[in-house]
Amino acid sequence: MKNKITLIVALLIGTIGMACPVCKEKQPAGFENITHGQGPEGNIDYIIMWSAIVIVGYTLIMSIKFLVKPKENQKDHIKNLVVEDQNSN
Repeated sequence: MKNKITLIVALLIGTIGMACPVCKEKQPAGFENITHGQGPEGNIDYIIMWSAIVIVGYTLIMSIKFLVKPKENQKDHIKNLVVEDQNSN
């Protein structure tokens, strides 16, 4: 397990700084060396980018929350409809 985590961290660190010199010059401060291309150019680009970050972050947090505590023991949970239907046959 430790080796897998070390490998993942090494791969993530290795991908930083992969932009070519031309792209580094065109990217704004804080975004250089992240990717190829120009990066955000105006305020609307930053709004779109941060909105996407918030949506992805919220989705990640909620998916982890429901994976850890799925709350499937409620009587009206859809799983119980399937389980009860199979037991009646």
